[in-house]
Amino acid sequence: MAKNNAAAPAIPGPAIAGHGAALLPSVIVDGYNSQLRDEEGFIGDRARRDAFFEALDHWRALAAQRRKDPFGEPMTGKVSKQQLDRLLMEGEPFDQAMVLSAAEDYAQGLARVVRRLLRTKEWRDTQRVVLGGGLSANRFTAIAIARAELLLRAAEIDIELRPIRHDPDEAGLIGAVHLAPSWVFSGHDSILAVDIGGTNMRAGIVELNVKKREDLSKASVRRFELWRHADEELDREKAIDGLVAMLEDLIGDAEKQELKLAPFIGIGCPGEITEAGGIETGAQNLPGNWESRRFNLPAALREAIPHIAGADTAIVLHNDAVVQGLSQLPFMQDVERWGVLTVGTGLGNARFTNREKVKKKG
Repeated sequence: MAKNNAAAPAIPGPAIAGHGAALLPSVIVDGYNSQLRDEEGFIGDRARRDAFFEALDHWRALAAQRRKDPFGEPMTGKVSKQQLDRLLMEGEPFDQAMVLSAAEDYAQGLARVVRRLLRTKEWRDTQRVVLGGGLSANRFTAIAIARAELLLRAAEIDIELRPIRHDPDEAGLIGAVHLAPSWVFSGHDSILAVDIGGTNMRAGIVELNVKKREDLSKASVRRFELWRHADEELDREKAIDGLVAMLEDLIGDAEKQELKLAPFIGIGCPGEITEAGGIETGAQNLPGNWESRRFNLPAALREAIPHIAGADTAIVLHNDAVVQGLSQLPFMQDVERWGVLTVGTGLGNARFTNREKVKKKG
């Protein structure tokens, strides 16, 4: 878990939930951002996005010894996820076997990661794990996830693995609605959410749709903007300026659409988040130094956007895996202890315990 860390003084704002808090309105965050190691390095590297494509390259090279590579001749380096799904569904048996072999290698690595996490205090007795991130929406990944569950069950580990329900581009935004108690959004129909990654930044308007379902299971992204900041040479200040511009554009759009936008911004960001809103470790892939004690992301955004719809802006910052996992909260009410793994440049992780619901009087 994140440790307390001195940070730049935050500009005063409404205190509705703690940055990086372990106690959230509906769950306890038992742990996140676990960095487990063995003699080969970080355990999570075995289930990161590149681990699958490294396995695929191995099997492609073997297959190319006897037949033309299905993705290009000579063998090309880049393969899209859509191409893999199409090959898996419609390709020749030999080529399908190549993709399935890579999926098997990935499943083996994923099963080892889950098994190792389950040995930690924070992850003990986990009943279900959802897999999010850029690979989660694809057929070949769904097969790998199912295979990893079978491997764990063969080892007498009773756990469910399943892909995240929402589109990977939207899950990290939708989860922000669970960072604050529901009363904060009373009288409003939408919020602003931000998902910051090492490659992309996303900012969006999330509709609460409380009239459809009070548990926020129908929350959805009305509009979002994606900025691939990794393609540009940026320092931290320019990155923040770009993010502010995205948010201001969304606020303007909400006004035109006559949405009742809450004065709230929920943010998911890599790393360990301190109570003051600093980022302690894990933000090394972001442009510039986001781990400086003189930098505070919520304060920087509140200074740029002090008011939304005439009210003081409230901002809550948490780890990106935590926020992405929270998007699954309404669908995890049949278990008590569950976790999330987010597959990307690295492997994000968070473990939750559902809190007992307060019964309404009357």
